[in-house]
Amino acid sequence: MTGNQQLADKKLSKSMKKRVLRVLHISSVIIGTGVTTVAILLMGFFIYDSTTYKELDEIEEIELSELALNPKLGGPKNLPILSKYLDDEDNDINRISMDKPKLVVLGSGWGAVAALKNISPTDYHITVISPSNHFVFTPMLPSATVGTLQLRSLAEPIRRLVSNIHGHFLAASADKIELNDRLVEISQTRPNGERKSYYVPYDKLIIAVGSQSNTHGVEGLEYCDFLKTIDDARKIRRKVISNLERACLPSTSEDERKRLLSFVVCGGGPTGVEFAAELYDYLNEDLVKLYPKVLRNLVSVHVVQSQGHILNTYDEKISEYAQERFKKDGINVLTNSRVSKVYDDRVIFTQKNPDGSNDMKELPYGLCLWSTGVAQCDITKDIVNSIEVQKNRRAIETDGHLRVLGAPIGEVYAIGDCSTVRTNISEHIVEFLKTYAIKSKKQMEECSITFQQWRDIAMNIKRRFPQASEHLKRVDHLFTEYDKNGSGELEFSELMDLLKDIDSKMTSLPATAQRAHQQGQYLGRKLTRVARTSSSLDMNELVSKDIDDLVYSPFEYKHLGSLAYVGNAAVFDLNGYSFFGGLIAVYLWRSVYFAQGVSFRTRALLFMDWLTRGLFGRDMTSL
Repeated sequence: MTGNQQLADKKLSKSMKKRVLRVLHISSVIIGTGVTTVAILLMGFFIYDSTTYKELDEIEEIELSELALNPKLGGPKNLPILSKYLDDEDNDINRISMDKPKLVVLGSGWGAVAALKNISPTDYHITVISPSNHFVFTPMLPSATVGTLQLRSLAEPIRRLVSNIHGHFLAASADKIELNDRLVEISQTRPNGERKSYYVPYDKLIIAVGSQSNTHGVEGLEYCDFLKTIDDARKIRRKVISNLERACLPSTSEDERKRLLSFVVCGGGPTGVEFAAELYDYLNEDLVKLYPKVLRNLVSVHVVQSQGHILNTYDEKISEYAQERFKKDGINVLTNSRVSKVYDDRVIFTQKNPDGSNDMKELPYGLCLWSTGVAQCDITKDIVNSIEVQKNRRAIETDGHLRVLGAPIGEVYAIGDCSTVRTNISEHIVEFLKTYAIKSKKQMEECSITFQQWRDIAMNIKRRFPQASEHLKRVDHLFTEYDKNGSGELEFSELMDLLKDIDSKMTSLPATAQRAHQQGQYLGRKLTRVARTSSSLDMNELVSKDIDDLVYSPFEYKHLGSLAYVGNAAVFDLNGYSFFGGLIAVYLWRSVYFAQGVSFRTRALLFMDWLTRGLFGRDMTSL
C-alpha cells in the first residue's frame, strides 16, 4: 500500500468519524429536545391539574325567592307555576336576566344546542327542558355500538352548555303547551314512580323535541333495537357481546349459534348502512383475535331495504358503490323488501321480484335493528291536533320564519325533525290576487297579470320562500311557458298552474342533524336581533307589525352535502358532486365529524378514541 493510499484512507476515516459524530450530535439534540418538551408538557399538566383540586370554600348564605321554594298554583289544571328558580340569584347576570323575556327551549338535540350557542345570554331568561341531561352526537352512534368510540365521547352535558349562557335546566318531559296562557306543562317521575306535573311560563318558546322511530304499523317491534340515544347504543353493544359469548358455549347448537350471529338491519338509510358497516368491521377485524375462528364463518349481516337501492336519497353512483362494497364484504343486501312482522327470533318480509310477483321470506336473527325513518313524538302530536290550521299530520307546520302556524305570532317556534316549513305558494298568491281584484274592481278569477307584475311577485316569493329560489331563476322563461295563449299576460288559471308546478317541485326539508343545526343557528341569531331591536320598534310604534319579518329574513336551508361510512370506505354526496373511496375518504369523513363537535372536550375524546382503536383495537367489554 503506497503512502498516498494510506493518507487517503486516513482522511476517509476521519470524514466518516465526523459524519457519525455529527449524526449522533443531531440525534442527541432531537431526542433531548423531545424529552425536554414532553417533560415540560407533563409538568405543565400536573401544575394545571393541581389547581383543579380545591378545598371547601366558606359556606355563604344564599337568598332564595319564596316562589322558587313554594311556587304559586295556576293555569288550566291549577298546577305549580315555576316562575322562579333556585339559581336565579347565583350571579349578577342571572339577576339581570330575571327581568328579561322568558325563553323556554324544549329539547337537547342539534337544533336546541345550536340555538343556545347562538343566542345572547343577556337578552333572555333562558330555560331548557329535556328528559335527557346531555346532547348526543347522533351521526357517530353506529361507531359506539361496536366500541370504535366510547359512549361518553358522544355526549355533552347540557348543564355545561346552559351554564355558559347563564340559563336554567329542568330534567323533565314536556307534555302539553297551553298557547292561550303561555304555559308549558312538564312532568317528572319521582323515586316512588309517581308523576309530578308543573307549569313553566314563557314569552317565547322553541320546540325542538326531535322525533321517534317510525313503526310503519309493523307488528313485533318490541323485539327490535333502535339507535337514537346513548342508551340504545349501549343496549346494542351489550347484546352483540352477549350473543358472541353465548355462541362460544359448547352447549349451544349449530342452528342456535347461526341465529345468534345473524344481524338484521331493517332500513337502508345512512344509520342502517353505517351500523351494518361498523358491525362488519368489528366482526371481521376484532372478533377473530379474541373469539374462536369458527364464529367468523357463521356470522351474517343482512340489510332489508324497501327501495331498489340502499342510500336511495344519495346520488345513484354512491348507492351503487355502497351496494357493491357491501356485496364484496359479504353483507347481504335485500332490496325491494318490506318487513311485515317481527318475531322474537326471526323477521318476516316480502320481496318483490323483477316480474312483479312477491315472495314471502324470513330471516332468523340474534339482533334486529329498526331504522326506517322518523315519526312524531307525543308532544308534537298534541300540538298538531290542538291547532286547527295544522294540516300536516307528520310534523308541526311553520312559516318561513319557523313560527308555528296557528300560534300567536312571534311567540312559538319549531325546529328540527319535529317540524316542517309550509311552502304553499299558491295560497300566498291568492291573497295577492284578492287585493289586486279589489283594487281593479274585478272578480279574482277574471284577473290577469303582466310580465312586470309577475317579476314583482316572483321577487316577493323568493323573499318569503327562499327554498323556491332554485325554481324561479328564469322568470321570463316561466312566464312565456305558461302564457299558453300568447296574450302577454298570465290569466288566473295559467298563474295557478305555474305555482302548483313550483309547489310540487319543492320538497320538504330533510330530517337530518344538518337541517336542525342550521335552523337552531338561524333562530338563535334572529331572537337576539329581535330582543335588541324591540325597544326601538316600541318607540316607533311598530310592535303591532310582523317583528320577525322586519328585523330578519326567512330561513333558507343550504344543503352542504351528505356522507356515510360503508366499511373501511366512505361516500360523499356534495350537491351533485359525488366522491367515494377507501381509507383516505374515511379520514376525510372523520375530519368532517371531528370539526362538527360541539366542544373541545368532545373533539379531544373522539381523537383519543380513534387513536385507542388504532393502537389497541375496539373495546370488547360489555360495560
